[in-house]
Amino acid sequence: METVRVDIWSDIACPWCYVGKARFDKAVAGLEGKVAVEVRHRSFELDPNREPGEVDAVVPMIAKKYGISPAQAQANEYKLGDLANLEGLEYRTEGRDHGNTFDLHRLLHLASEKGLEAEVWKAFYTANFADEASIFQRDRVIEVAVAAGLDEADVVAVLDDPERYREAVRADEAEAAALGATGVPFFVIDEKYGVSGAQPTALFAEILEKAWDERQPAN
Repeated sequence: METVRVDIWSDIACPWCYVGKARFDKAVAGLEGKVAVEVRHRSFELDPNREPGEVDAVVPMIAKKYGISPAQAQANEYKLGDLANLEGLEYRTEGRDHGNTFDLHRLLHLASEKGLEAEVWKAFYTANFADEASIFQRDRVIEVAVAAGLDEADVVAVLDDPERYREAVRADEAEAAALGATGVPFFVIDEKYGVSGAQPTALFAEILEKAWDERQPAN
């Protein structure tokens, strides 16, 4: 079956990716029966130099990174929470953690290999943005991945071997760099159209329809 292929570069720690994916999913749902879409999730680390196991609270991390006050950083989190809620998403505006996401991306490549890509991405997003327990703890990662459908032995094997899927993650990141993507979410639709950021649902729908129409033979 012919489909419009969409590659989505994102990071589990990125709130705009969380919101943007929800908006994109609404566009796809609204086009059901009109446009067939195939999604491939691609890896991108917003904080690739963070040491494994180095976990900070989100608000002071944001304040330091952007040179703003903790109060401003917290206000930004409240605004993001409101935007997420508008998309039907849960979002903890206080008490979240931020850490290295490389192992999560390696597990997401395992999920793709097992045909569980969408399920595990969704589970990791929910665990990071909505759940109280931190996704940056090994036991919690295993728990969430297994609940999403992965085999526990497979998950542990990947976490215990830092080389598993390392090159797959790096290849995704290298392709994003080659395309000029400096932030996420970044959508590439049918290898023709690039969309950066958590754009409105209507814009995603417009571009998906355009890509689909261009694939169809002229009457």
